[in-house]
Amino acid sequence: MRPKKAVSSKKAVSSKKAVSSKKAVRIKKAVRTKKVARPARKWSASVTRHSDALDLQTGVFKLRSAQQIARSLKKSAEASRRRKASPFQSAMSMLNFEINRAGKSLPPARRRVLDQAKGELRKAFGRASGQPH
Repeated sequence: MRPKKAVSSKKAVSSKKAVSSKKAVRIKKAVRTKKVARPARKWSASVTRHSDALDLQTGVFKLRSAQQIARSLKKSAEASRRRKASPFQSAMSMLNFEINRAGKSLPPARRRVLDQAKGELRKAFGRASGQPH
């Protein structure tokens, strides 16, 4: 067996510092990458249930034609007492909410129908595209 070489005290101290600084880096990285609990992501369901926006006909956004969707939204907006804005603003808001809620999962054909419903809604309320209230 070979005897161990004597290590100078300066080298021993510097190697201990290197080890401890590596540990510190690892600990900092571990803390940084630790996941923080997030709130539930189903906020849109809560908005739909508790919002004072409109009382909508069930399945209104599943209707096939843009005219039917616009007609139903207009009827609901005018009949609702829970809305805070004008009937047009409330109806358009609900339509936009549905489009945004679906996001990228909305098929292109369905997106076209809902975008056409916006135009039909403007016609139903007698507003030209981009006309202020």
